[in-house]
Amino acid sequence: MSTMPRRIASMVLACLWAASLGLIITPSAQAETAEPQGELMIEHFDPATGQRIIPNERCLTCHGDEKEKTDVRDDGTQVNLFVHREQIEASVHGEQRCNSCHTTIRRVPHREAPEVIVGCVECHRDTWEKFQNDPEGKHKRLKVVNEQIDNFMDSVHAQPNKLDESRTNATCYDCHDAHNVGELGSIQRAEKRLKNPEVCGRCHEKQLAEYRTSDHGKAVLEKGDSKSAVCSDCHTTHAIAAPESDTAKRAITKNCGDCHEDAQRTYFASYHGQVHRLGYTNTAKCHDCHGGHEVKDKDDPTSSIHANNRLENCKNCHTDANENFLSFWPHGDADDMEAYPTLWWAKRFMQGLIYGVIAFFWVHVLLWLYRELVDRFQGKGFIENLDRPDIVYFRRFSVAWRWIHALFAISTMTLILTGTTLLFSHTGWAKAVVSFLGGPKMEGIIHRTAAIIWLAIFLTHLTIALTNIWRKRKTFQWFGGTSMLPNMKDLQDLRNMFRWFLGRGPRPEFCHWTYWQKFDYWAPFWGAAVIGSSGIVLFAPEATASILPGWVFNIATLIHAEEALLAAIFLNSVHFFNVHFRPERFPMSTTIFTGAIPIEEFKHDHRLEYERLVAAGDLEKHLIKRPSRRAELAASFITSVLIMAGLALLTLVLIGIATAPK
Repeated sequence: MSTMPRRIASMVLACLWAASLGLIITPSAQAETAEPQGELMIEHFDPATGQRIIPNERCLTCHGDEKEKTDVRDDGTQVNLFVHREQIEASVHGEQRCNSCHTTIRRVPHREAPEVIVGCVECHRDTWEKFQNDPEGKHKRLKVVNEQIDNFMDSVHAQPNKLDESRTNATCYDCHDAHNVGELGSIQRAEKRLKNPEVCGRCHEKQLAEYRTSDHGKAVLEKGDSKSAVCSDCHTTHAIAAPESDTAKRAITKNCGDCHEDAQRTYFASYHGQVHRLGYTNTAKCHDCHGGHEVKDKDDPTSSIHANNRLENCKNCHTDANENFLSFWPHGDADDMEAYPTLWWAKRFMQGLIYGVIAFFWVHVLLWLYRELVDRFQGKGFIENLDRPDIVYFRRFSVAWRWIHALFAISTMTLILTGTTLLFSHTGWAKAVVSFLGGPKMEGIIHRTAAIIWLAIFLTHLTIALTNIWRKRKTFQWFGGTSMLPNMKDLQDLRNMFRWFLGRGPRPEFCHWTYWQKFDYWAPFWGAAVIGSSGIVLFAPEATASILPGWVFNIATLIHAEEALLAAIFLNSVHFFNVHFRPERFPMSTTIFTGAIPIEEFKHDHRLEYERLVAAGDLEKHLIKRPSRRAELAASFITSVLIMAGLALLTLVLIGIATAPK
C-alpha cells in the first residue's frame, strides 16, 4: 500500500473512531455547549480568542507515529511528519498546543497540507507583555528571549531573501529545532554547540566546507571539543550582520578576543588594532591575516600565516612588501621579555625616562609653587606696578622667533591631538575626535601634515641658530651666559634653586637663559630626533622595509607613542607652570608673542644678563616702547587659546592613561 493511501486510511479511521465516541463537536454545537471537561481529544473553541483549540493528542495521532516519518506531496516534495513526543513535552514549549504555532491548521484531519506559517516573534512579545510583572518571575527568561528577538529583527537573517522576497533569509526554526527547543538556557550546552556548525551549514554550505578544514572545525566536528569556536561564537547568535559590513567585522574581531585575549591585547597595541578600536575597519583585522573560516596554525603549510605564505598575505594590503616584512612581530608583546627582549627593553627605557622626567619636574613645580606662595604672603620676591603705561620694555624675542614658537606650538598640539586618539582609542573622546575630523584616513593626513610643518619649523630654527653662531664665531662663547648649551653654572643654579625652595638660601640669579629654559629647549631636540625618525619609519613602511628589518616597526611604534606621551604631559603641565602659572606670572606671560618683557621683570629673572648689558653699555640697544594695546590684546588672546587647548589635551591624555586597559 503506498504512503499516501495509507496516510488517508489512518486519518479516516481516526476520525471514525473519534466520531463514534462523540468527541468531535461541530462549531455550531460548540457555540451552544460549555467548555468540554476531561477529554484531551476534544476540539473546542477558546471563548477569549475564538480560535479553534486542537488538543496535541489529536495531532500526535498521526504525527507521533514513528513508522510514518515522511510523506510525499503531489509535487514530489518530501515532508517530515514525525514529531518526537518526549522531546516536545520536555522542552520549554511542552505545555503549548501544536496549533498555537501552526495557526493555519484549522481542523483535524487536514487532508490538504496548508502552507506552513509559523511566527515566533508575536507570541513571545505578547506573552512577555502579559507576564513581565509576574511576582513569581516564572517568565523572566522571556525578557532575554525578547532582547534576542530585537537583535534578530535587526540582523541580516531577518531581511527579505533576494531570491524570494516573501521569505526572510532565515527564521527562528531554521536554526532552533522547532519541536526540540530544549530547556531554558540550554543553547550553550555541549551538544547544542557541537551541532551549531551543521545547523548553520544547511544554508552556508561553502563556509561549512571551509570550516571543516580549519583547526576550529576539526576540534569541534572530529574531536567533539565543544569549547572550540563555532559559528555563533564569531558571528553572534542573533545580531548577525552581513559579513562585508563594518558591524560584522567589528563584532568578529571582538569575539576573537573572547578566546584569544593576549592576541587581542597586542593587536590593540598596534596601529591596525588602534584604528579598529576606534570603530573603523579599513586596517587589517584578525580574519584578514588568519583567514575567516579556514583558521589554521602557523605551522600548517596551508595556513595563511605560515612562513611560506605570510608575505603574500601582507601584500594584500602592502602591495610593495618585501622579505623584510616577515621579521615584523604582528603580536609583539612589550611585556614579554623572553619572546621579545628588544621590545621589552625599549619599553622599560622609555617608561623610565617618562617617569623620571615627570616625577622630577612635578616635584620641582610643587616646591616652586610652595616657595613663591610663602614669599608672597611674606611680601617679598614680587615685582609691583608692572602695568604702568610709561614702563620701559626689554626686547626678548625677534619676530622670527615669535612666529617659530607660534607655529611650533600649534603643530605640536595638533600632533598630540591626532596622535593620542590612536594611543587612547579605547576612550569615548578619541572616537568623538576622529569622527569629527572625518575618520582615521583624514586624521592621518592631518597628523602627517602637522608633522611636516613641525619638522620644517625645527629645521628652520636650527638653520637660523647655526647661521647666527657662524656669524659670531670669533666672539661666541659656547658655554657662556647667552649660549643654550648647559654648563656647570646650571647645575649650581639647580642646586641653589632647591635650597631656595626649602628656605635654606636665597633665590639664585640667572643670566640670559635659566636651566629650566635650557631643558625646555633641548627636550624638543631629543623629541624631534626620536619622534621624527620613528615617525618617518612608520610614514613609509614599504620604503623603510627596503632598508631595515620589519621588527624596527615594532620598536618605532612603541618609541613614537611613548615619547609623544612624555611631550604631551611635560609641555602642558611643567612648561605651562614655568612660563605661565607660577604666582609671579599667573595667569599667563605673553612675552613670547609680544617679544617684549618689562625691564623690571627682566632684571628680576635675568639679573646677571641685565648687569652684563649695563656694564657693556649695551642695554639701551635692547630697550623698546611698550607694545601697543592691540598687540597686547592679540598676544593675550593667542596665549589664552593655546593654554586652554593645552590644558584640554592634558586632561584628555590623563583620562586616557587612567582608563587604559590593563
